[in-house]
Amino acid sequence: MATYLTPNRHGYSVRFSPFNPDRLVVATSQYFGLTGGGTLFLLELTAEGTLTEVHNYQWTDGLFDVVWSESNPSLVISASGDGALQLWDLNNPKCNPVKFREHKKEVYSLDWSKIRQEQLFLSASWDCTVKLWDPNRQNAINTFSGHKQLVYNAVFSPKIPNCFASVSGDGTLKLWNAHNPSLPTTFRVHDAEVLSCDWCKYEENLIATSGSDGFIRGWDIRNYNQPIFQLKGCSSAIRKIQFSPFSTSVLASVSYDFSTRIWDFKRSIEAVEIIEHHSEFVYGLDWNVLRKGQIADCGWDSLVHVFNPSSLKDL
Repeated sequence: MATYLTPNRHGYSVRFSPFNPDRLVVATSQYFGLTGGGTLFLLELTAEGTLTEVHNYQWTDGLFDVVWSESNPSLVISASGDGALQLWDLNNPKCNPVKFREHKKEVYSLDWSKIRQEQLFLSASWDCTVKLWDPNRQNAINTFSGHKQLVYNAVFSPKIPNCFASVSGDGTLKLWNAHNPSLPTTFRVHDAEVLSCDWCKYEENLIATSGSDGFIRGWDIRNYNQPIFQLKGCSSAIRKIQFSPFSTSVLASVSYDFSTRIWDFKRSIEAVEIIEHHSEFVYGLDWNVLRKGQIADCGWDSLVHVFNPSSLKDL
């Protein structure tokens, strides 16, 4: 396992590059994101199996998420507590980022469309809106209002063009047409705040949600009267979930119970592996799409880990 310490910065998000299997970025905040600034770390896995810092980038407010461009390997976008988005050119660390300012409160989630011809990204905010952006324009293309409480996560469908999902503290999942902000499909998925959602990479109608109730639920968007699976085991809120890029039924999760877990909903309702290498809330999670079986996580203990869970060798 490769580990990196981000001194006096608490981890919120970690993302592998979609172009280079050894590069990743980590969004962090001072003072657990309550006050102070933020630092974006560009890290690299070495041939010796360690993590080293390539560069870091400073912002005046805490950074809560970061996402790579799907078309340019040197561009990333971060989201901060002051409602701003920052487009960084990693090859020019001395240049100020391009800023996007429309949200009224903290921006908590970013996603870049995997459909390359679109070149669009989403931002989800505590102002209860989701915004659709073109990185070459200063103003958002569309604003999506409808959630009654803060929006924690918004993610594009990897299979269905112009479709994305959002989840909120109001307990609902909404499915949106990116070109029609007024008519989302809405259904209640948890009797609690919904903190994360993710689409299956192989089944276009399958989406999973996680909540502050400690449940992970899978839904068929064609028939959402009841979940098609429900996973339980975390003793606290599940902050983030992600489907494996290499398997239909495998997911990973991170939780406020300090754990990272691997699940296979076709095998068991319980986690197939529990990894406990953090001493604080675990916030960030990502699969390496270029290296099978590799995961990164980060947490409020200022640690970033890159590792290969043993259960994935069997799965």
